[in-house]
Amino acid sequence: MTPLPVRAVTTLIAGAALCATTATTASASAAQDAERHAPKIVTAWARAWNGTDPRALGGLFTSDGTYTDTAIGLTFHGRQEISGWKARADSLIDNVHVTVRAAHRNGDRITVEALYSGHLKGAPRPFAVPMTTLLALDKRHCRISSDQDHYSLATVLTQSGLPTDWTPPAR
Repeated sequence: MTPLPVRAVTTLIAGAALCATTATTASASAAQDAERHAPKIVTAWARAWNGTDPRALGGLFTSDGTYTDTAIGLTFHGRQEISGWKARADSLIDNVHVTVRAAHRNGDRITVEALYSGHLKGAPRPFAVPMTTLLALDKRHCRISSDQDHYSLATVLTQSGLPTDWTPPAR
C-alpha cells in the first residue's frame, strides 16, 4: 500500500474536522430552529422549565390542569401543585434544562421531542436524556390542560452515576 502524500492527509484531516464542526453546528442550529418554529405555548413551556420562577410553569396551565411525570409516577393538579413540582425539581437538580428538538401539533394536542438535562445534586455527573412530552391544550389553545412527560429515570440515574434505586432526600 502506498502512503498518502502529506497534502492528501492534511486535506482528509481538515475535511473530517469540518464535518465534525458542521455536525455540531447543525445540531445546535436544528435545536434553535425547533424552538423558533414551535408553537408559542411550547416555547413558553421550555422557557419556564429553563427559568427560575416556578410560578411561570404553573401559570401556563388551566386552573384544573394536570402535570404527570411518568418516570416517577406522580401527577400534580392545578397551578399551585405544578408550580410546587417545578420548585422541587429546581431544589433537586442544578441547571435543569429542556431543549426542544421538535414539536408536532395536531389540533389541541402537541407532541414535543426534547432533551432533558441537569445535574442531580450530590451526583457525580450530569445527565442529558431524550424526553417526549404530550401536551393537551384548552379550547382556545392558549393554556395547557394536561402535560405528560416521558423519559427514562433509569437512564437519568445511570448517567448521573447513581444507583437505580436512588431516591431524592426528604425535604
